[in-house]
Amino acid sequence: MKNLKAIIVEDEEASRVTLNNYLARYCKNVDVLDMADSVKSGLNAIQKHQPDVVFLDIEMPFGNAFDLLESLNDINFEIIFVTAYRDYAIKALNLSAAYYILKPIDIDELINAVNKITERKKEGEDVFHTRILMDNIKSNSLQHKKIVLPQMDGFEVIKVNEIIRAEADDNYTKFYLQGGKTYLVSKTLKHFDELLCEFDFIRVHKSHLVNLHHIAKYIKGKGGQVQMSDDSLVDVSPTRKKELIDKFS
Repeated sequence: MKNLKAIIVEDEEASRVTLNNYLARYCKNVDVLDMADSVKSGLNAIQKHQPDVVFLDIEMPFGNAFDLLESLNDINFEIIFVTAYRDYAIKALNLSAAYYILKPIDIDELINAVNKITERKKEGEDVFHTRILMDNIKSNSLQHKKIVLPQMDGFEVIKVNEIIRAEADDNYTKFYLQGGKTYLVSKTLKHFDELLCEFDFIRVHKSHLVNLHHIAKYIKGKGGQVQMSDDSLVDVSPTRKKELIDKFS
């Protein structure tokens, strides 16, 4: 397989040089064709070189990574986002399973991200995750955003509003969707609690995460239960009862 043609878009010169040096030393299958320091120069470099992968800083002067991507008619390259901040963007990236690395750059994380993209290129996979990310950024409705659920044979893309609830299964999470579909994902419920808490989901029990929009009824008790839109009953922990009730006050 040919080396990956790459571009670095990063406004800080020291960070550009460091990343370029790391790639030259630790990722021999990556050829950096150009480096840019802004949205405008990054856009020009992408259009000129047609890269396989772009290392893209999220926050830059006079715009950000998403402004650059929205300026493109088509995104036919992979992206590894680079950021110094654990901000709103990280949740958007996690939701779409996009690749990102945090500053200061960890060499193992960099190598891992490059290896994953290389593998995907070998398998001929499309740059699907970036398109999901852009769809999510453009969507004004939290419940209409999409989430990527990794599976043994690939991944499933579903709308957040299709998820009725999620249940812990050791280090796995089982998702229950509209229409009776279920998916088992090899990530903990804690991971999805942190990811979906801003999307109208609430942890009602150590083993249960529910979509507020799918709660049909609350049944009183010490903690009580919630009846979901698929008629399933989910136990509510006494310590989480008040938080749930407050959501509907």
